[in-house]
Amino acid sequence: MLIKMQGISKAFGPVKVLEGVDFALERGEIHALMGENGAGKSTLMKILCGVYQADSGSIAVDGKDTPIRNTSDAERQGIAIIHQELNLIPQLSVMENMFLGREPRRFGVIDSRQLRRQCLEYLQLLGIDNLDPDAEAGSLSIGQQQMVEIAKALSLNAQVLIMDEPTAALSERETERLFSIIADLKARGVGIVYVSHRMEEIFRVCDKISVLRDGQFVGERVIAHTSFDEIVRLMVGREIGDRFPARKAELGEIRLQVRNLADASISGVEFAVRAGEVLGIAGLMGSGRSEILRTIFGLNRRLAGEIELDGQPLQASAPHQAIAAGIGFVTEDRKGQGLVLGMSVRENATLANLGHYARWGVINSAQQLAAVQREIERMHIRTRDAELEVKALSGGNQQKVVFAKWLGIAPKVLLLDEPTRGVDVGGKAEIYQIINELAQSGVAIVMVSSELPEVLAMSDRVLVMHQGRQAGIFTQPDAETVMTAATGGLQ
Repeated sequence: MLIKMQGISKAFGPVKVLEGVDFALERGEIHALMGENGAGKSTLMKILCGVYQADSGSIAVDGKDTPIRNTSDAERQGIAIIHQELNLIPQLSVMENMFLGREPRRFGVIDSRQLRRQCLEYLQLLGIDNLDPDAEAGSLSIGQQQMVEIAKALSLNAQVLIMDEPTAALSERETERLFSIIADLKARGVGIVYVSHRMEEIFRVCDKISVLRDGQFVGERVIAHTSFDEIVRLMVGREIGDRFPARKAELGEIRLQVRNLADASISGVEFAVRAGEVLGIAGLMGSGRSEILRTIFGLNRRLAGEIELDGQPLQASAPHQAIAAGIGFVTEDRKGQGLVLGMSVRENATLANLGHYARWGVINSAQQLAAVQREIERMHIRTRDAELEVKALSGGNQQKVVFAKWLGIAPKVLLLDEPTRGVDVGGKAEIYQIINELAQSGVAIVMVSSELPEVLAMSDRVLVMHQGRQAGIFTQPDAETVMTAATGGLQ
Protein backbone atom coordinates (compact mmCIF):
# COMPACT_ATOMS: atom_id res chain seq x y z
CA MET A 1 0.00 0.00 0.00
CA LEU A 2 1.53 3.30 -1.10
CA ILE A 3 -0.87 5.68 0.69
CA LYS A 4 -3.36 4.88 3.44
CA MET A 5 -5.51 7.61 4.98
CA GLN A 6 -7.67 6.54 7.92
CA GLY A 7 -10.34 8.35 9.90
CA ILE A 8 -9.62 11.75 8.36
CA SER A 9 -11.81 14.53 9.76
CA LYS A 10 -11.70 18.25 9.09
CA ALA A 11 -13.89 21.20 10.05
CA PHE A 12 -13.70 24.88 9.22
CA GLY A 13 -15.28 26.56 12.22
CA PRO A 14 -18.66 24.92 12.83
CA VAL A 15 -18.79 23.41 9.31
CA LYS A 16 -17.71 19.76 9.15
CA VAL A 17 -16.12 19.13 5.78
CA LEU A 18 -14.78 15.59 6.35
CA GLU A 19 -15.88 13.00 8.89
CA GLY A 20 -13.88 9.80 9.39
CA VAL A 21 -12.86 9.37 5.75
CA ASP A 22 -10.70 6.43 4.64
CA PHE A 23 -8.79 6.37 1.37
CA ALA A 24 -6.10 4.02 0.03
CA LEU A 25 -3.86 4.15 -3.05
CA GLU A 26 -1.65 1.36 -4.44
CA ARG A 27 1.50 1.74 -6.49
CA GLY A 28 0.78 1.88 -10.20
CA GLU A 29 -2.93 2.48 -9.55
CA ILE A 30 -5.11 5.19 -11.05
CA HIS A 31 -7.75 5.82 -8.41
CA ALA A 32 -10.66 8.16 -9.11
CA LEU A 33 -12.03 10.28 -6.28
CA MET A 34 -15.58 11.37 -6.98
CA GLY A 35 -18.42 13.21 -5.30
CA GLU A 36 -20.66 16.22 -5.75
CA ASN A 37 -19.24 19.71 -5.38
CA GLY A 38 -18.71 20.29 -1.67
CA ALA A 39 -18.41 16.57 -0.90
CA GLY A 40 -14.86 17.07 0.44
CA LYS A 41 -12.70 15.71 -2.39
CA SER A 42 -10.39 18.70 -2.71
CA THR A 43 -10.11 19.10 1.07
CA LEU A 44 -9.07 15.45 1.46
CA MET A 45 -6.40 15.83 -1.21
CA LYS A 46 -5.16 19.13 0.26
CA ILE A 47 -4.66 17.29 3.55
CA LEU A 48 -2.65 14.62 1.75
CA CYS A 49 -0.41 17.21 0.10
CA GLY A 50 0.05 19.34 3.24
CA VAL A 51 -2.07 22.39 2.39
CA TYR A 52 -4.46 21.62 5.27
CA GLN A 53 -3.98 19.74 8.54
CA ALA A 54 -6.53 17.09 9.49
CA ASP A 55 -8.27 17.55 12.84
CA SER A 56 -8.04 13.79 13.39
CA GLY A 57 -6.96 10.66 11.55
CA SER A 58 -3.67 9.31 10.23
CA ILE A 59 -1.67 9.07 7.01
CA ALA A 60 0.70 6.21 6.22
CA VAL A 61 3.19 6.13 3.34
CA ASP A 62 4.52 2.68 2.42
CA GLY A 63 3.11 1.29 5.66
CA LYS A 64 4.77 3.87 7.93
CA ASP A 65 2.85 6.55 9.81
CA THR A 66 3.88 9.82 8.18
CA PRO A 67 2.76 13.19 9.56
CA ILE A 68 2.34 15.66 6.70
CA ARG A 69 2.41 19.10 8.29
CA ASN A 70 3.06 21.21 5.20
CA THR A 71 3.66 21.03 1.47
CA SER A 72 7.39 20.51 1.97
CA ASP A 73 6.67 17.33 3.97
CA ALA A 74 4.46 16.12 1.11
CA GLU A 75 7.10 16.85 -1.53
CA ARG A 76 9.70 14.94 0.50
CA GLN A 77 7.34 11.95 0.39
CA GLY A 78 7.01 12.30 -3.38
CA ILE A 79 3.46 13.67 -3.28
CA ALA A 80 2.52 16.34 -5.84
CA ILE A 81 -0.80 17.93 -6.80
CA ILE A 82 -2.14 19.61 -9.91
CA HIS A 83 -4.81 21.94 -8.58
CA GLN A 84 -8.16 22.48 -10.28
CA GLU A 85 -7.74 26.23 -9.95
CA LEU A 86 -4.50 27.32 -11.58
CA ASN A 87 -1.79 28.53 -9.20
CA LEU A 88 0.75 30.07 -11.55
CA ILE A 89 2.16 33.53 -10.81
CA PRO A 90 1.09 35.61 -13.84
CA GLN A 91 4.12 37.95 -13.81
CA LEU A 92 6.69 35.12 -13.81
CA SER A 93 7.79 33.21 -16.89
CA VAL A 94 6.82 29.64 -17.70
CA MET A 95 10.19 28.29 -16.56
CA GLU A 96 10.25 30.41 -13.40
CA ASN A 97 6.84 29.09 -12.43
CA MET A 98 7.77 25.51 -13.21
CA PHE A 99 10.83 25.48 -10.92
CA LEU A 100 9.87 28.12 -8.38
CA GLY A 101 11.94 27.52 -5.25
CA ARG A 102 13.89 24.72 -7.01
CA GLU A 103 15.84 26.75 -9.58
CA PRO A 104 19.17 25.28 -10.72
CA ARG A 105 22.05 27.47 -9.55
CA ARG A 106 25.64 28.07 -10.53
CA PHE A 107 28.01 29.87 -8.17
CA GLY A 108 24.95 30.84 -6.08
CA VAL A 109 23.14 32.46 -9.01
CA ILE A 110 20.17 31.03 -10.91
CA ASP A 111 21.44 29.24 -14.03
CA SER A 112 18.98 30.52 -16.64
CA ARG A 113 20.36 28.32 -19.40
CA GLN A 114 19.93 25.17 -17.33
CA LEU A 115 16.50 26.38 -16.15
CA ARG A 116 15.37 26.82 -19.74
CA ARG A 117 16.73 23.42 -20.77
CA GLN A 118 14.94 21.61 -17.95
CA CYS A 119 11.71 23.48 -18.68
CA LEU A 120 11.82 22.47 -22.35
CA GLU A 121 12.51 18.87 -21.36
CA TYR A 122 9.26 18.57 -19.40
CA LEU A 123 7.23 20.54 -21.94
CA GLN A 124 8.44 18.20 -24.67
CA LEU A 125 7.46 15.24 -22.51
CA LEU A 126 3.90 16.57 -22.78
CA GLY A 127 4.28 17.03 -26.53
CA ILE A 128 4.39 20.84 -26.26
CA ASP A 129 6.91 22.27 -28.70
CA ASN A 130 5.45 25.74 -29.32
CA LEU A 131 5.56 27.27 -25.84
CA ASP A 132 8.31 29.78 -25.05
CA PRO A 133 9.85 29.13 -21.59
CA ASP A 134 10.40 32.90 -21.29
CA ALA A 135 6.73 33.76 -21.91
CA GLU A 136 4.85 35.28 -18.98
CA ALA A 137 2.38 32.81 -17.49
CA GLY A 138 -0.31 35.50 -17.49
CA SER A 139 -0.15 35.75 -21.28
CA LEU A 140 -1.01 32.07 -21.79
CA SER A 141 -4.43 30.59 -22.46
CA ILE A 142 -6.09 28.61 -19.68
CA GLY A 143 -5.27 25.37 -21.49
CA GLN A 144 -1.60 26.31 -21.81
CA GLN A 145 -1.44 27.26 -18.13
CA GLN A 146 -2.91 23.87 -17.23
CA MET A 147 -0.23 22.08 -19.24
CA VAL A 148 2.45 24.11 -17.44
CA GLU A 149 0.95 23.01 -14.11
CA ILE A 150 1.10 19.38 -15.25
CA ALA A 151 4.71 19.74 -16.41
CA LYS A 152 5.60 21.34 -13.06
CA ALA A 153 4.15 18.36 -11.16
CA LEU A 154 6.02 15.90 -13.38
CA SER A 155 9.26 17.77 -12.73
CA LEU A 156 8.98 16.84 -9.04
CA ASN A 157 9.42 13.15 -9.98
CA ALA A 158 6.40 12.39 -7.83
CA GLN A 159 5.50 8.89 -6.62
CA VAL A 160 1.97 10.06 -5.83
CA LEU A 161 0.36 12.46 -8.30
CA ILE A 162 -2.97 14.10 -7.50
CA MET A 163 -4.78 15.40 -10.57
CA ASP A 164 -7.74 17.68 -9.75
CA GLU A 165 -9.82 18.17 -12.93
CA PRO A 166 -6.66 17.95 -15.11
CA THR A 167 -8.44 18.02 -18.48
CA ALA A 168 -10.96 20.77 -17.71
CA ALA A 169 -9.18 23.29 -19.95
CA LEU A 170 -7.37 20.97 -22.38
CA SER A 171 -8.03 20.37 -26.05
CA GLU A 172 -8.74 16.89 -27.36
CA ARG A 173 -5.15 16.54 -28.54
CA GLU A 174 -3.75 17.70 -25.19
CA THR A 175 -6.11 15.35 -23.35
CA GLU A 176 -4.99 12.35 -25.42
CA ARG A 177 -1.37 13.24 -24.73
CA LEU A 178 -2.11 13.49 -21.02
CA PHE A 179 -3.75 10.05 -21.01
CA SER A 180 -0.64 8.65 -22.69
CA ILE A 181 1.54 10.22 -19.98
CA ILE A 182 -0.73 8.83 -17.26
CA ALA A 183 -0.32 5.34 -18.73
CA ASP A 184 3.48 5.76 -18.72
CA LEU A 185 3.46 6.94 -15.09
CA LYS A 186 1.26 4.00 -14.10
CA ALA A 187 3.69 1.59 -15.76
CA ARG A 188 6.52 3.16 -13.72
CA GLY A 189 4.63 2.51 -10.49
CA VAL A 190 3.39 6.02 -9.82
CA GLY A 191 0.10 6.12 -7.93
CA ILE A 192 -2.37 8.64 -9.36
CA VAL A 193 -5.42 10.13 -7.67
CA TYR A 194 -7.72 11.34 -10.44
CA VAL A 195 -10.39 13.86 -9.43
CA SER A 196 -12.83 14.60 -12.25
CA HIS A 197 -16.52 15.08 -13.01
CA ARG A 198 -16.11 13.61 -16.49
CA MET A 199 -17.44 10.07 -16.27
CA GLU A 200 -16.12 9.05 -19.69
CA GLU A 201 -12.58 9.85 -18.57
CA ILE A 202 -12.98 8.04 -15.25
CA PHE A 203 -14.17 4.83 -16.89
CA ARG A 204 -11.48 5.07 -19.55
CA VAL A 205 -8.32 5.65 -17.50
CA CYS A 206 -8.99 4.64 -13.87
CA ASP A 207 -8.73 1.32 -12.03
CA LYS A 208 -10.86 2.11 -8.98
CA ILE A 209 -13.33 4.74 -7.78
CA SER A 210 -13.83 6.03 -4.24
CA VAL A 211 -16.91 8.17 -3.63
CA LEU A 212 -17.50 10.87 -1.00
CA ARG A 213 -20.88 12.31 -0.11
CA ASP A 214 -21.39 15.16 2.35
CA GLY A 215 -17.87 14.72 3.73
CA GLN A 216 -18.17 10.98 4.33
CA PHE A 217 -16.78 7.94 2.51
CA VAL A 218 -19.67 6.01 0.95
CA GLY A 219 -17.96 3.34 -1.13
CA GLU A 220 -15.11 2.07 -3.28
CA ARG A 221 -15.67 0.25 -6.57
CA VAL A 222 -13.46 -1.48 -9.14
CA ILE A 223 -14.05 0.12 -12.53
CA ALA A 224 -14.54 -3.22 -14.28
CA HIS A 225 -17.32 -4.15 -11.83
CA THR A 226 -19.38 -0.96 -11.66
CA SER A 227 -21.42 1.32 -13.89
CA PHE A 228 -22.17 4.96 -14.52
CA ASP A 229 -25.57 4.69 -12.83
CA GLU A 230 -24.17 3.04 -9.69
CA ILE A 231 -21.54 5.75 -9.24
CA VAL A 232 -24.14 8.49 -9.68
CA ARG A 233 -26.34 6.86 -7.02
CA LEU A 234 -23.40 6.73 -4.62
CA MET A 235 -22.54 10.38 -5.32
CA VAL A 236 -25.97 11.95 -4.98
CA GLY A 237 -27.81 9.36 -2.88
CA ARG A 238 -30.65 9.26 -5.40
CA GLU A 239 -31.52 8.71 -9.03
CA ILE A 240 -31.14 11.86 -11.15
CA GLY A 241 -33.00 10.62 -14.20
CA ASP A 242 -31.63 10.99 -17.70
CA ARG A 243 -28.15 12.45 -17.94
CA PHE A 244 -29.35 15.04 -20.45
CA PRO A 245 -32.97 16.24 -20.21
CA ALA A 246 -35.06 16.13 -23.36
CA ARG A 247 -35.25 19.36 -25.37
CA LYS A 248 -38.83 20.66 -25.55
CA ALA A 249 -38.49 24.27 -26.71
CA GLU A 250 -40.47 25.61 -29.64
CA LEU A 251 -38.42 27.92 -31.82
CA GLY A 252 -39.63 31.46 -32.44
CA GLU A 253 -38.42 34.37 -34.53
CA ILE A 254 -34.73 35.10 -35.13
CA ARG A 255 -33.40 36.78 -32.00
CA LEU A 256 -29.66 37.03 -32.70
CA GLN A 257 -28.29 37.45 -36.23
CA VAL A 258 -24.54 37.45 -36.90
CA ARG A 259 -23.07 38.20 -40.33
CA ASN A 260 -19.41 38.00 -41.41
CA LEU A 261 -18.16 38.45 -37.82
CA ALA A 262 -14.43 38.98 -37.36
CA ASP A 263 -11.99 39.96 -34.63
CA ALA A 264 -8.23 39.44 -34.36
CA SER A 265 -8.66 35.63 -34.22
CA ILE A 266 -11.80 34.79 -36.20
CA SER A 267 -13.35 35.79 -39.52
CA GLY A 268 -16.34 35.02 -41.68
CA VAL A 269 -18.60 33.75 -38.88
CA GLU A 270 -22.31 33.78 -39.77
CA PHE A 271 -25.29 32.32 -37.93
CA ALA A 272 -28.78 33.10 -36.65
CA VAL A 273 -30.27 31.95 -33.34
CA ARG A 274 -34.02 31.88 -32.81
CA ALA A 275 -35.90 32.53 -29.61
CA GLY A 276 -35.98 29.24 -27.71
CA GLU A 277 -33.03 27.74 -29.61
CA VAL A 278 -29.74 26.42 -28.25
CA LEU A 279 -26.89 26.80 -30.75
CA GLY A 280 -23.85 24.79 -29.68
CA ILE A 281 -20.36 25.79 -30.77
CA ALA A 282 -17.74 23.03 -31.04
CA GLY A 283 -14.13 22.90 -32.19
CA LEU A 284 -10.64 22.24 -30.94
CA MET A 285 -9.01 24.57 -28.43
CA GLY A 286 -7.75 27.66 -30.22
CA SER A 287 -10.27 27.29 -33.05
CA GLY A 288 -12.04 30.54 -32.13
CA ARG A 289 -15.05 29.22 -30.19
CA SER A 290 -14.78 31.57 -27.21
CA GLU A 291 -13.78 34.50 -29.41
CA ILE A 292 -17.22 34.44 -31.06
CA LEU A 293 -18.91 34.98 -27.70
CA ARG A 294 -16.39 37.55 -26.52
CA THR A 295 -16.80 39.62 -29.68
CA ILE A 296 -20.61 39.58 -29.50
CA PHE A 297 -20.41 40.67 -25.85
CA GLY A 298 -18.01 43.52 -26.59
CA LEU A 299 -14.97 42.06 -24.84
CA ASN A 300 -13.05 41.59 -28.09
CA ARG A 301 -12.86 44.36 -30.67
CA ARG A 302 -15.09 43.66 -33.64
CA LEU A 303 -13.08 44.21 -36.83
CA ALA A 304 -15.84 43.35 -39.28
CA GLY A 305 -19.37 42.08 -39.48
CA GLU A 306 -22.86 42.93 -38.31
CA ILE A 307 -24.83 41.81 -35.26
CA GLU A 308 -28.59 42.25 -34.92
CA LEU A 309 -30.73 41.69 -31.84
CA ASP A 310 -34.45 41.24 -32.51
CA GLY A 311 -33.94 42.72 -35.97
CA GLN A 312 -32.15 45.87 -34.77
CA PRO A 313 -28.41 46.58 -35.12
CA LEU A 314 -26.50 45.82 -31.91
CA GLN A 315 -23.90 48.46 -31.16
CA ALA A 316 -22.06 46.81 -28.27
CA SER A 317 -18.41 47.81 -28.21
CA ALA A 318 -18.24 47.15 -24.45
CA PRO A 319 -19.90 44.64 -22.09
CA HIS A 320 -22.11 47.22 -20.34
CA GLN A 321 -23.75 47.99 -23.67
CA ALA A 322 -24.38 44.29 -24.35
CA ILE A 323 -25.86 43.86 -20.87
CA ALA A 324 -28.13 46.87 -21.35
CA ALA A 325 -29.37 45.30 -24.59
CA GLY A 326 -30.26 42.08 -22.77
CA ILE A 327 -27.22 39.86 -23.40
CA GLY A 328 -25.62 37.81 -20.61
CA PHE A 329 -22.26 36.02 -20.74
CA VAL A 330 -21.18 33.09 -18.54
CA THR A 331 -17.40 33.18 -19.02
CA GLU A 332 -15.14 30.13 -18.97
CA ASP A 333 -12.91 31.79 -16.33
CA ARG A 334 -15.22 32.17 -13.35
CA LYS A 335 -12.46 33.15 -10.90
CA GLY A 336 -10.80 35.76 -13.07
CA GLN A 337 -13.76 37.18 -14.98
CA GLY A 338 -17.04 35.79 -13.66
CA LEU A 339 -16.86 36.59 -9.94
CA VAL A 340 -15.41 39.01 -7.41
CA LEU A 341 -14.04 36.43 -4.99
CA GLY A 342 -13.86 38.74 -1.98
CA MET A 343 -17.54 39.69 -2.27
CA SER A 344 -20.52 37.73 -0.94
CA VAL A 345 -22.88 35.44 -2.81
CA ARG A 346 -25.53 38.19 -2.55
CA GLU A 347 -23.25 40.85 -4.02
CA ASN A 348 -22.00 38.65 -6.87
CA ALA A 349 -25.45 37.37 -7.80
CA THR A 350 -26.76 40.93 -8.31
CA LEU A 351 -23.71 42.61 -9.90
CA ALA A 352 -25.13 42.60 -13.42
CA ASN A 353 -28.45 44.11 -12.33
CA LEU A 354 -27.56 46.24 -9.33
CA GLY A 355 -29.52 49.25 -10.54
CA HIS A 356 -32.74 47.25 -10.23
CA TYR A 357 -32.34 47.26 -6.45
CA ALA A 358 -31.29 50.92 -6.08
CA ARG A 359 -33.33 54.04 -5.52
CA TRP A 360 -31.61 57.43 -5.38
CA GLY A 361 -28.29 55.60 -5.24
CA VAL A 362 -29.24 53.50 -2.20
CA ILE A 363 -29.53 49.70 -2.42
CA ASN A 364 -32.75 48.13 -1.13
CA SER A 365 -31.00 45.33 0.75
CA ALA A 366 -34.18 43.48 1.67
CA GLN A 367 -35.33 43.31 -1.97
CA GLN A 368 -31.84 42.33 -3.11
CA LEU A 369 -31.55 39.57 -0.50
CA ALA A 370 -34.99 38.17 -1.31
CA ALA A 371 -34.07 37.91 -5.01
CA VAL A 372 -30.79 36.19 -4.21
CA GLN A 373 -32.46 33.71 -1.86
CA ARG A 374 -34.78 32.71 -4.70
CA GLU A 375 -31.79 32.07 -6.98
CA ILE A 376 -29.97 30.11 -4.26
CA GLU A 377 -32.98 27.81 -3.99
CA ARG A 378 -33.55 27.64 -7.73
CA MET A 379 -29.91 26.81 -8.50
CA HIS A 380 -29.44 24.60 -5.41
CA ILE A 381 -26.39 26.64 -4.42
CA ARG A 382 -24.76 25.06 -1.37
CA THR A 383 -23.81 27.98 0.85
CA ARG A 384 -24.06 28.74 4.54
CA ASP A 385 -26.01 31.90 3.69
CA ALA A 386 -26.14 34.68 1.11
CA GLU A 387 -23.48 36.70 2.96
CA LEU A 388 -20.75 34.05 2.66
CA GLU A 389 -17.81 35.18 0.52
CA VAL A 390 -18.06 33.43 -2.82
CA LYS A 391 -14.41 32.32 -2.64
CA ALA A 392 -15.43 29.94 0.17
CA LEU A 393 -17.71 27.97 -2.16
CA SER A 394 -16.70 24.91 -4.16
CA GLY A 395 -15.98 25.44 -7.85
CA GLY A 396 -19.34 24.09 -8.95
CA ASN A 397 -21.28 26.28 -6.56
CA GLN A 398 -19.27 29.30 -7.71
CA GLN A 399 -20.37 28.48 -11.26
CA LYS A 400 -24.00 28.44 -10.14
CA VAL A 401 -23.55 31.93 -8.67
CA VAL A 402 -22.26 33.11 -12.06
CA PHE A 403 -25.40 31.67 -13.65
CA ALA A 404 -27.60 33.34 -11.04
CA LYS A 405 -25.97 36.70 -11.82
CA TRP A 406 -27.09 36.56 -15.44
CA LEU A 407 -30.52 35.12 -14.77
CA GLY A 408 -31.15 38.29 -12.77
CA ILE A 409 -31.14 40.47 -15.91
CA ALA A 410 -33.83 38.33 -17.62
CA PRO A 411 -31.64 37.98 -20.73
CA LYS A 412 -32.87 37.87 -24.32
CA VAL A 413 -29.64 36.12 -25.34
CA LEU A 414 -27.40 34.09 -23.04
CA LEU A 415 -23.83 33.31 -24.12
CA LEU A 416 -22.42 30.27 -22.31
CA ASP A 417 -18.69 29.49 -22.42
CA GLU A 418 -18.04 26.08 -20.82
CA PRO A 419 -21.12 26.40 -18.58
CA THR A 420 -20.56 23.13 -16.68
CA ARG A 421 -16.77 23.18 -16.33
CA GLY A 422 -15.86 21.89 -12.85
CA VAL A 423 -19.49 21.07 -12.00
CA ASP A 424 -20.48 17.65 -10.62
CA VAL A 425 -22.94 15.33 -12.31
CA GLY A 426 -25.86 16.42 -10.12
CA GLY A 427 -25.05 20.09 -10.65
CA LYS A 428 -24.73 19.56 -14.39
CA ALA A 429 -28.22 18.07 -14.52
CA GLU A 430 -29.55 21.14 -12.70
CA ILE A 431 -27.77 23.52 -15.09
CA TYR A 432 -29.05 21.59 -18.11
CA GLN A 433 -32.57 21.95 -16.74
CA ILE A 434 -32.05 25.71 -16.26
CA ILE A 435 -30.82 25.98 -19.88
CA ASN A 436 -33.92 24.16 -21.09
CA GLU A 437 -36.22 26.33 -18.98
CA LEU A 438 -34.59 29.49 -20.33
CA ALA A 439 -34.99 28.24 -23.89
CA GLN A 440 -38.64 27.41 -23.23
CA SER A 441 -39.16 30.98 -22.03
CA GLY A 442 -37.84 32.33 -25.33
CA VAL A 443 -34.18 33.04 -24.50
CA ALA A 444 -31.76 32.42 -27.39
CA ILE A 445 -28.72 30.51 -26.12
CA VAL A 446 -25.27 30.17 -27.69
CA MET A 447 -23.18 27.56 -25.88
CA VAL A 448 -19.49 26.72 -26.24
CA SER A 449 -18.40 23.43 -24.68
CA SER A 450 -15.35 21.15 -24.86
CA GLU A 451 -17.53 18.18 -23.85
CA LEU A 452 -18.81 16.81 -27.13
CA PRO A 453 -21.63 14.71 -25.55
CA GLU A 454 -22.89 17.91 -23.89
CA VAL A 455 -22.87 19.86 -27.16
CA LEU A 456 -24.64 17.09 -29.07
CA ALA A 457 -27.31 16.47 -26.43
CA MET A 458 -28.13 20.06 -25.47
CA SER A 459 -28.04 21.81 -28.85
CA ASP A 460 -30.65 22.16 -31.56
CA ARG A 461 -27.87 22.91 -34.05
CA VAL A 462 -24.06 22.84 -33.80
CA LEU A 463 -21.67 25.38 -35.33
CA VAL A 464 -18.16 23.96 -35.75
CA MET A 465 -15.03 26.12 -35.82
CA HIS A 466 -11.66 25.25 -37.36
CA GLN A 467 -8.61 27.53 -37.16
CA GLY A 468 -10.62 30.72 -36.71
CA ARG A 469 -13.15 30.05 -39.43
CA GLN A 470 -16.56 28.46 -39.53
CA ALA A 471 -16.40 24.87 -40.80
CA GLY A 472 -20.16 24.38 -40.92
CA ILE A 473 -23.48 24.42 -39.09
CA PHE A 474 -25.22 21.07 -38.58
CA THR A 475 -28.65 20.03 -37.35
CA GLN A 476 -28.34 17.19 -34.82
CA PRO A 477 -24.98 15.90 -36.09
CA ASP A 478 -23.17 12.85 -34.76
CA ALA A 479 -19.78 12.98 -33.04
CA GLU A 480 -17.90 11.86 -36.13
CA THR A 481 -19.31 14.68 -38.25
CA VAL A 482 -18.40 17.30 -35.63
CA MET A 483 -14.85 16.03 -35.13
CA THR A 484 -14.27 15.73 -38.88
CA ALA A 485 -15.29 19.36 -39.32
CA ALA A 486 -13.29 20.49 -36.28
CA THR A 487 -10.11 18.98 -37.70
CA GLY A 488 -10.59 20.47 -41.17
CA GLY A 489 -11.82 17.29 -42.81
CA LEU A 490 -14.84 18.92 -44.47
CA GLN A 491 -12.96 21.82 -46.04
